[in-house]
Amino acid sequence: IDLCGPSVPFLLGLEDQDVHQCDEGWVPVYTSAEKKLAVMSIGFLLKNRSDAVIWRGPKKTAMIKQFLEDVNWDELDYLIIDTPPGTSDEHITVMECLKTVNTDGAIIVTTPQEMALEDVRKEVTFCKKTGINILGIVENMSGFVCPNCSECTNIFSSGGGHSLAELAKVPHLGTLPIDPRVGELAGTGKSCVKELPDCTTTEVLQKIVRTITVGAE
Repeated sequence: IDLCGPSVPFLLGLEDQDVHQCDEGWVPVYTSAEKKLAVMSIGFLLKNRSDAVIWRGPKKTAMIKQFLEDVNWDELDYLIIDTPPGTSDEHITVMECLKTVNTDGAIIVTTPQEMALEDVRKEVTFCKKTGINILGIVENMSGFVCPNCSECTNIFSSGGGHSLAELAKVPHLGTLPIDPRVGELAGTGKSCVKELPDCTTTEVLQKIVRTITVGAE
């Protein structure tokens, strides 16, 4: 629901796909013929990736409600909602729409530097005030992994996500480094889990998924 900066269609290599209507509502875009992953984004409704979405709160709210209520998601194992940074209309609308649903909770992603942590602390407060369970905190962009020697350099500091998790008394799910090889996969529709099975990012992502899915069972 990152309405003003939708990137999911590009990241998954789905920019040439369109959303269709059926009797039950909108049909999401699937990443493969097996239909294991369904995706909905305002990016599918734009003519060009560079088009700007200049909407006020009420129009944003209406679109988010459509994504949640009018899309024919079929039977799902998990519904993952990607939100923009902050505590704005998008977050409030999602919270209100899912009040009657037994949600597992929120995963909060931060980078390790203090400026980012200052904003993420507000996210933690938002979740606690609105009764949203925090599944844990992920520290992203924590160190740069050299593609030649695999040495990790902490460009943006490190450990901020772990410290915030301790302060907020929530789990620290994992720490993801900057890996140029992972960045190169963006827009190709390929997964680092399959393409780079031995890299640190893959190991951490798999650990995060195991932790979350076990907790949700």
